Amino acid sequence: MSLARMVEGPTAWLPAGSDAAIIVSSRIRLARNLEGAAFPGWAGEAECARLQKQMLSVLRASPALGEAPLVFDMETLTTIERDVLRERHLISIDLAHKGLGSGLVARTDESLSVMINEEDHLRLQAMRPGFSLDELWREINTLDDQIEEKLRYAYSHTLGYLTACPSNVGTGLRASVMLHIPALRLMDETEPVLKSLAAMDIAVRGLCGEGTDAAGNMFQISNQTTLGASETDLIRRLQAIVTEVATHEENARQRLIEERPARLRDVVGRAYGIVRHAGVLPSNEALDHLSALHLGNALGILKGTDIAVLNKLLLWTQPGHLQWQMGRPVPPEERDELRARMVAEALRSARLV
Repeated sequence: MSLARMVEGPTAWLPAGSDAAIIVSSRIRLARNLEGAAFPGWAGEAECARLQKQMLSVLRASPALGEAPLVFDMETLTTIERDVLRERHLISIDLAHKGLGSGLVARTDESLSVMINEEDHLRLQAMRPGFSLDELWREINTLDDQIEEKLRYAYSHTLGYLTACPSNVGTGLRASVMLHIPALRLMDETEPVLKSLAAMDIAVRGLCGEGTDAAGNMFQISNQTTLGASETDLIRRLQAIVTEVATHEENARQRLIEERPARLRDVVGRAYGIVRHAGVLPSNEALDHLSALHLGNALGILKGTDIAVLNKLLLWTQPGHLQWQMGRPVPPEERDELRARMVAEALRSARLV
């Protein structure tokens, strides 16, 4: 299965149907390294290439990844192809800048994947739409066991799994949930919530992970600690915190309707007017307006469009996917024009009520 066929299908992190939930998607990652081998940042390209070949033979044969998993070699990918994989949350920004000796193996539905020679030798990842950390843990744990039957991991009976970054030592587990919380921002309550999360040792990142902003009111929240607790305990704690944040967003939406209806309609109305008539639409601005339209749809202010259309636009208006559709590199100014036309066309039947 080629990248072209993969791109035609829905991505594993974004709902393809009519789900307009506050909790957008869930993800679990495991960091693993091979015993007796230098971490990728210390190994040379030749050593990374040797290790990649060894790990690929094991991953291709892992039943959890399916009969014919997708295999990508970073050295052979174009910039646009790397951007597409990053926007689909299959690779990190760091892996997108790697070359010889690094790659990606993924199940054809993108729900289970492994980054090779990013910061660690192996970064296992399971993701799906909605709130599904328990299911993801079972899936990724199965894949982890299958790999460990063939490869010896770097492991300390005192510390746990050894990783390139000390913050991952222990379980090596990072569980994260993507939340869409526009009402909290409109009620001026985002900052207090984020500060409380930081106080609870919870990391908060933007739509595309570490080092990115929260465009479109999308926030990824994840555990900071991986040492001193079991995988199940880490997941349970994050589940409780996510449930609390989602409840705050639900309450904020209700208070918006009751206390600030004019502000709510103004935000949704302005977004509607801009996306229907803009001549240029930068990427982050598009995400912010689509966020407002998501909220308007969920609260009954916007009609005539499907949530699935809005979800698809969240992905296909990003730079890599936009250039993929054009089949060529496109300068930013032209991308902004193309994005404006794409969104206006997709939402031509939408209307405010």
